[in-house]
Amino acid sequence: MPDPKTGPGAAQPPAPGLYIIATPIGNLRDITLRALDLLAGVDEVFAEDTRVARRLFDAHGIRAKLSPYHDHNGAQRRPEIIKRLQQGEALALISDAGTPLVSDPGWKLVHAAIEAGCDVIPIPGASSALAGLVASGLPSDRFLFQGFLPQKQGARRTVLKELKPLQSTLIFFESAGRLADRLEEFSDVFGGDRQVVVARELTKLFEEFRRGSLSELAAHYKTSGPPKGEVVLLVGPPSDNAPIRQEDLDAALLSALAEQPLKSAASEIAEAFGLPRRDVYQRALALKDAQD
Repeated sequence: MPDPKTGPGAAQPPAPGLYIIATPIGNLRDITLRALDLLAGVDEVFAEDTRVARRLFDAHGIRAKLSPYHDHNGAQRRPEIIKRLQQGEALALISDAGTPLVSDPGWKLVHAAIEAGCDVIPIPGASSALAGLVASGLPSDRFLFQGFLPQKQGARRTVLKELKPLQSTLIFFESAGRLADRLEEFSDVFGGDRQVVVARELTKLFEEFRRGSLSELAAHYKTSGPPKGEVVLLVGPPSDNAPIRQEDLDAALLSALAEQPLKSAASEIAEAFGLPRRDVYQRALALKDAQD
């Protein structure tokens, strides 16, 4: 017997639950058959912007009931949505583009649905973060999605300093207008030789990948001006042969010690920096004693 949550599409109504459905990030054909079946079959679709959703629906001939759900009306809409889920309805959540909850509204609704004992069913699909990663040429075995950075400079630089030593490819969202300044700031914190990829207009007509060092691309966009379209920034991990600065190690340890016990903080930072745990533990102990 087919699973009612996965098929057979329009021939059978979807099972009750909240469906988190990924939608295209550019090319409207980048949507799964399962997503199309569910969007056409659920009792109602909640969208970040109904105008954007309507263009997708019109392109695929979907005639579903559509209502807005976003940060401004979420608190008001959630109780109604949860009640309907508990009554056995099948409802869907979509964002303007890509996978909902990834730098988009929805986490509070999913959390509330789980707390209420309702099924939450992910319908995977397009993601600009993953699309940028797999075509970047940067290491993909270990990566961290940061999304948008804080707007205030002090908070932003604190986050960047915490991310600096991680042996992972870092994925950011950024506006085209701030791209040159952000690359310059990355170069200042991470070092100008760190590799970066600017992925622009993914899956769209003018898709572009520009690769180089942070200092090179910062200079390029400073001269050429902001590009058009949406941008994903991917920063490669530190070079294996780059020397570890004591101030970077201490900053990472102090940040970890603020949230964790001494032993676990030292173990985490030792792994992140690729250093012997015993040595990092002794340094963490010295820093902690200095604070007391």
